[in-house]
This record gives sequence, structure tokens and C-alpha cells, in this order.
Amino acid sequence: MQNHLLQILALFAMETPVSLDAEDIRNEKVKVLRSMKPLQLNDLVIGQCHKKGGVTYPAYIDDKTVPKDSLTPTFAAAALFIDNARWDGVPFLMKAGKALHTKGAEIRVQFRHVPGNLYNRNFGTDLDRATNELVIRVQPDEAIYLKINNKVPGLGMRLDSSNLNLHYAARYSKEIPDAYERLLLDAIEGERRLFIRSDELDAAWALFTPVLKELEQKKIIPEYYPYGSRGPVGAHYLAAKYNVRWGDLTIDR
Repeated sequence: MQNHLLQILALFAMETPVSLDAEDIRNEKVKVLRSMKPLQLNDLVIGQCHKKGGVTYPAYIDDKTVPKDSLTPTFAAAALFIDNARWDGVPFLMKAGKALHTKGAEIRVQFRHVPGNLYNRNFGTDLDRATNELVIRVQPDEAIYLKINNKVPGLGMRLDSSNLNLHYAARYSKEIPDAYERLLLDAIEGERRLFIRSDELDAAWALFTPVLKELEQKKIIPEYYPYGSRGPVGAHYLAAKYNVRWGDLTIDR
């Protein structure tokens, strides 16, 4: 989370750089990280993978190298905030974990509900239909799509959710390079845009170090979650606290 996900967040939230030069891009990423509030304990949920009932999937503490009383988290969900004019008051929710029900990395932009929406009676409390969403799927199966609400053909007024989809594998016949293939090539060619700078690393750790020390000092017990689940229940309460939802709760067509 501190490394890969925070880099994705910085790339997404940064202002337009002066150029595509590596230093200009990294300057903007550092500005984003320095504008962020340090992570607070009440905006963090940690979990640890345990056995699933009736199934022989191992728990984290079943590893012979792990102490039976280990408090090491295998899951974390956090709400972060950027103190600048563009992102003031907008929650950025991130989560990462091991032994979850699916593997992937994506960015989801959930647009705010329109005040006085004329179609509220058609939506009810169904947030999946009431909220438009832009999804950038980094891996696997790279894609960019916009979830919109559209009228179902016919004489009645019935709304449905659909995707405007750019699926890279379907659109382009060329093989998409693996992430590490691209990084190795950039390293050989001296291309630094995808690599972090020392001040970016310092700014990233400044966000997480205080809460990590607090977790260690207070010996906070991670919330248990079963192998192959969506993570601890506390993560869903965190999302509800900011009136958003995790993307893995919906089925994208």
C-alpha cells in the first residue's frame, strides 16, 4: 500500500506536469504526497487471514516461520485525504491484502450524486445504479470503462447500468508487456518516469510511519477474515463512513 498503491494514487491525483519529462512528472507526484494528511488510526482497518471453516486453507499463523501470537496484518484498508483546492474533502479509499477472493489492481472514481436527481424514484437505494463510475483496471485484463445509467428501450421508464468499455485485449491484437518487463526496459534505457525519487519516498513514509508506530505501541489486534473472502467486515464500515463502496462488491458486465 505504501509503495505501489500510493504511487498509483499520486499519478492519478497530480496536476498536469509542465512536460512528460521524468523530473516534471515526479515533481507533481511529490506535491500530491506532501499535500496529504498523515493517516489516522480511525481511518484505518487492519486484518489477518484465518482459516475458512470446513476448508483446509491455511491461516497466516499456520506458517511455521510465523509466531502463533503474531499481530502482523495481512490486510489493510485506509481513507486518505489531499489538502489542496482540487481534492479538498474527497476521500481516497485504498485497500490491499493477501488471500482475498480475487486478485487485481484498479482505480475507481465514483462520481457524486446529483442534487435533486429527477430519477431518484427509479433508483431507490440502489447505489450501483445511482452512481456513475469511471474504472481504470491496471491488472489483470487491462481496461478503461465508464459505468453509466441508461434508459432501457421500450415505452416505460426503466433504467439500467451499462459500461462504455475500452478493453485493451479486444481493441489491440498486440501482446501487452508485463509490468516488470516494462520496468526492466525502462531501467536499461535510463527512463525514470515510473521510478520514485528519494523525496517521494520520504513523503510516502511520512504518511504511514506515525500510524504504524501507533499500531505497534498499542498492540492493536487485527480483525480476522476468512481465506478467500473480501477481507474484514470493518473495511465495509470504513467505506460506508464516507458514503462510497468497494468496487469488488459489484459485478461489471
